[in-house]
Amino acid sequence: MAAHLSSGRVNLTLLREAGRRELREFLDKCAGSKAIVWDEYLTGPFGLIAQYSLLKEHEVEKMFTLKPGRLPQADVKNVIFFVRPKLELMDIITDNVLREDRGRSPQRDFHILFVPRRSLLCEQWLKEQGVLGSFIHREQYSLDLIPFDGDLLSMESESAFKECYLESDQTSLYHAAKGLMTLQALYGTIPQIFGKGECARHVANMMIRMKREFPGSQNSIFPVFDTLLLLDRNVDLLTPLATQLTYEGLIDEIYGIQNTYVKLPPEKFAPKKQGEGGKDLPTEPKKLQLNSAEELYAEIRDKNFNAVGSVLSKKAKIISAAFEERHHAKTVGEIKQFVSQLPHMQAARSSLANHTSIAELIKDITTSEDFFDNLTVEQEFMSGIDTDKVNNYIEDCIAQKHPLIKILRLVCLQSVCNSGLKQKVLDHYKREILQTYGYEHILTLNNLEKAGLLKPQTSGRNNYPTIRKTLRLWMDDVNEQNPNDISYVYSGYAPLSVRLAQLLARPGWRSIEEVLKMLPGPHFEERQQLPTGLQKKRQHGENRVTLVFFLGGVTYAEIAALRFLSQMEDGGTEYVIATTKLINGTRTSQIRAHHLPGNTAAASPTDPLPATEPGRAMPDSFTIHFLKVLKELLAFVLFSYTVLVGALLLAGWTTYFLVLK
Repeated sequence: MAAHLSSGRVNLTLLREAGRRELREFLDKCAGSKAIVWDEYLTGPFGLIAQYSLLKEHEVEKMFTLKPGRLPQADVKNVIFFVRPKLELMDIITDNVLREDRGRSPQRDFHILFVPRRSLLCEQWLKEQGVLGSFIHREQYSLDLIPFDGDLLSMESESAFKECYLESDQTSLYHAAKGLMTLQALYGTIPQIFGKGECARHVANMMIRMKREFPGSQNSIFPVFDTLLLLDRNVDLLTPLATQLTYEGLIDEIYGIQNTYVKLPPEKFAPKKQGEGGKDLPTEPKKLQLNSAEELYAEIRDKNFNAVGSVLSKKAKIISAAFEERHHAKTVGEIKQFVSQLPHMQAARSSLANHTSIAELIKDITTSEDFFDNLTVEQEFMSGIDTDKVNNYIEDCIAQKHPLIKILRLVCLQSVCNSGLKQKVLDHYKREILQTYGYEHILTLNNLEKAGLLKPQTSGRNNYPTIRKTLRLWMDDVNEQNPNDISYVYSGYAPLSVRLAQLLARPGWRSIEEVLKMLPGPHFEERQQLPTGLQKKRQHGENRVTLVFFLGGVTYAEIAALRFLSQMEDGGTEYVIATTKLINGTRTSQIRAHHLPGNTAAASPTDPLPATEPGRAMPDSFTIHFLKVLKELLAFVLFSYTVLVGALLLAGWTTYFLVLK
């Protein structure tokens, strides 16, 4: 089932098995039949660790989604809440427990499992509500790093970017450090640690402190990883803002990939039967899992989208030829051999049909004029063209009231590519956005500025051209079909973060010392002492293994670029990628007004939890009233100013004509 996790240089099945073992141990503590009540956000990540069959083996008979009101009827002995440590979820659990019929016989036992950590604040809240004593077991499940693929791990921490760069909250950094300690317990101590950024420095310090405080954590496992590279997301804010142009990246940009699954419009996947026309088209979205377990997807996911069509065409011919072989099978042995290959061939044909349909859906969008114009402006900014003045295309989009997130993405991209916008340009964009989309977005713009995505140019100097030239971030001649550089993933732009990883491997960061100083945060190197006898003696031609950990999120295009480096014949390094969250430009720039510190509501439309779910924090009525009053006040001031200017002009002209007479 999880063969794709062991297909790479590092066998990530070990990490998955460790997670399954911890889950089984907890379930076995709750003797008897069980019902699990899920915090809905956790169902996706847990699905990558344990399927329902494993839960069923441990007497889990029912599963429900956490919501207010009475719990559904279930003839079970134990009810287990699987939840994140969030106060709004504690309110729902309190409601569930208080509505439980205490007169029923036999009574059900309640348990709570916090993911990834227990929270004293949450337990105190439950105590104040008078329900803490109802829980027999109150434990934590360390779901820090989840294996997504043979070379990809994610914490799936939806608030990591906000915590790191808006709230200065180190919770997700602590979980990252704990996850890395778990990895070292399974795969050996990582001898070298490199990092760039404030958050990277914090994580490295936490790891060193944890190792010092728990001397027993030093293990005698031969190290699998040679190097750990910790990278802050704010070291490279440009990459996630740009439109990804790999097959997997575009699927995520357009439809959103959640926990390896994507939901697609059903029309293209309807079975075509003769004479039925368009009758009875499916209405439910088509849900597909995307990982390297699917042979065709593993081949095309990291390709530039312009190179996908030729691969699908070639595959179609191969599969068609394979099915034609049945006509040539004459002997019993030949027929038997064909029949044995039939399941694999049918799976390949189904896979080809699915990806052909996905490619058609994507092509409908990428060939549109709007997509082309948007991409042209992005590439102009990334290549350093007209980043210092108001952009006509952005102005037109605002005037036509295009989706706000599209506007914010482009303005933030221009800001990053110009090391901040001139104050006059920034004020113009802010004024246009607020007047068109509403003054409540003052807070949105403030959050973007605080996160470093949208800011004024303070030093008066634009460092981006120097960084671009030194690191070769823009390549004019890109071979999208047979690439020879990582810039193919954005059709010209080489992700800064991946270029840093490439240069670290060869020739080393000393060669780019001056550029590193221009990027946010410190850069550093730490060495961890290995026990005697565990020093690695590399065989001739054996590649090094580097774990690249993105703090604040990573895009699928960056993952594709690192895989490209791993496959280079003279690269000398294979990469495994870890991250706090898989992201794209929409999720990065969508730091809405209600993403203020202390408020837990999420902004992204691709979040697994619906925006209207009970218990989600919403902007309070005072804030809404204040923003409305502010909007009306600003409108009144603008009107008064217009009237005053008109009156002064009228008075001036009147005086002028009187003087003439």
